[in-house]
Amino acid sequence: MSIRGFLWLIVLFASAAALAVLGQREAGQVIILYAPYRLEFSLNLLIVILIAAGIALYALIRLLSNLWKMPARLAAYRARARVAKAHAALRQAWEYLSAGRFARAEKSAQAACRAADNQGAAALIGARAAHQMREYARRDEWLERIKRARWQEAKWIATAEMRLDAHDAAGALAALDEIQTRGAHRLHAQRIALRAHRQLEHWNEVLKAVKTLEARAAIDRAAAQQLRQTAAQHLLHEHRHDAQTLRECWAALPASERYTPSCALFAARLFVDCGAYKEARQIIETALDKQWDAHLLRCYAECAGDDPHPLIQRAESWQVQHPDDPDVLFALGCLCQQQRLWGKAQAFLEKALRITLEADETGELKVLIHRALARLYESLDDHPKANAHYREAALALKAA
Repeated sequence: MSIRGFLWLIVLFASAAALAVLGQREAGQVIILYAPYRLEFSLNLLIVILIAAGIALYALIRLLSNLWKMPARLAAYRARARVAKAHAALRQAWEYLSAGRFARAEKSAQAACRAADNQGAAALIGARAAHQMREYARRDEWLERIKRARWQEAKWIATAEMRLDAHDAAGALAALDEIQTRGAHRLHAQRIALRAHRQLEHWNEVLKAVKTLEARAAIDRAAAQQLRQTAAQHLLHEHRHDAQTLRECWAALPASERYTPSCALFAARLFVDCGAYKEARQIIETALDKQWDAHLLRCYAECAGDDPHPLIQRAESWQVQHPDDPDVLFALGCLCQQQRLWGKAQAFLEKALRITLEADETGELKVLIHRALARLYESLDDHPKANAHYREAALALKAA
């Protein structure tokens, strides 16, 4: 029993005791005359009758009041039942959506919309369910139902996600513009924008988005690096037909991206294709100073142009630092071959081949060395040896 109930019990017992004490005293008689009737009873009985009459009157009034309010109460009960049923339908809709039962999720979302408070959440669930079933018209109808201001940001985020999933990147960016118009700058929205710009191949925007997300620690570092390199390479590829615009594009790239091995190699080959050998050479040399890379060394001989002599000098300085590096020897062999220094070219290439054979390598370098030796022997009119190296190159390529 609660403290409140205990106190009421004490009051009840005290009242009973007081009535018992007062009832033992003869307080007087009450006479009611109404000709030809005469009623006579004690004062205590009158008090009891009045109390009982008051209680009966109160009960009658409460009964009539409850009967009067019954329709309103019944309507309120039914409204509460409808809201409870709508809330249950909303929970069920989310359960079905998470379980991948999209048709049932949409049906439950429709039932959940009967409660006004559920309109926004139910519409989002219904839209996502319709989207998963590729019912895009019905999806847009669901989204149009969202009218309340507090649900607008969720509406546009969901719209952007679903349009991007349907390969409508332009529509996703248009939805994100609605959020930015309202002054919202969410990390999730920026991630969606990054994916949309990537689909549309807006590589400058990709670089900006990656920079923003990386500054806020909202993207994995390795993924950010990969995206930056991809964007940089695509930007360079778009300007590959003109050396001047290629130079401008290269200068506009972030310094942190220009001299990564993959980006530097890609740019160098584009400059070589445009005949800008000096720029290609500078790119590879700078990139090698920052990070030693075999693929850059293998491409170095392609940057010689008409004067391979300065490149030979630079490669010889690398050989001093890396005397047994087969990639340096391969680069020197190719450069000497371009300079028509046949003896030195043969010595460098054969030494590089011997190192690769001792290391039991079966990769790209072995194929390149055999091909270089084959071209060397062709220049010396030694066709049997040239054919032998071509055959070894083909076998090495097959083994790789």
